[in-house]
Amino acid sequence: MSGAVEARLAELGLTLPQVVPPLAAYQPAVQSGVYVYTAGQLPMVEGELPLTGKVGAEVTAEEAKELARTCALNALAAVKSVVGDLDRIARVVKVTGFVASAADFTGQPGVLNGASELLGEVLGDKGVHARSAVGVAVLPLDAPVEVEIQVELVQA
Repeated sequence: MSGAVEARLAELGLTLPQVVPPLAAYQPAVQSGVYVYTAGQLPMVEGELPLTGKVGAEVTAEEAKELARTCALNALAAVKSVVGDLDRIARVVKVTGFVASAADFTGQPGVLNGASELLGEVLGDKGVHARSAVGVAVLPLDAPVEVEIQVELVQA
């Protein structure tokens, strides 16, 4: 473990997972200048999706909110894979979340609060960000939620 961010994760009882391997032709995260952009992160836990289906049908909003937390944790792991130390994060700039939604489900912002709240718990003020929460018909592997983040790094 290295640094204050990972110590905070440990205080919260969280472990940074291994980076989820790409499902297709992309990288989990890339750095451009002082920014790191993650690919969309599914709520994979040890290589498996804990739940599948549409939010508001097979998956409850509360279950999906927890899955969004997992997505954010996976996104932090992807950032670390590129920069080596999460203490290099100056701030989370943007979070984009996708919720596979039943036709009448309109609670996407509440679901994505799971990711936003986790980033705030772990990073404090550095975790405050802009965000988009989008309802979609289907996500890869029938995942209920997917989250991507963009972070700015401390300039050396």
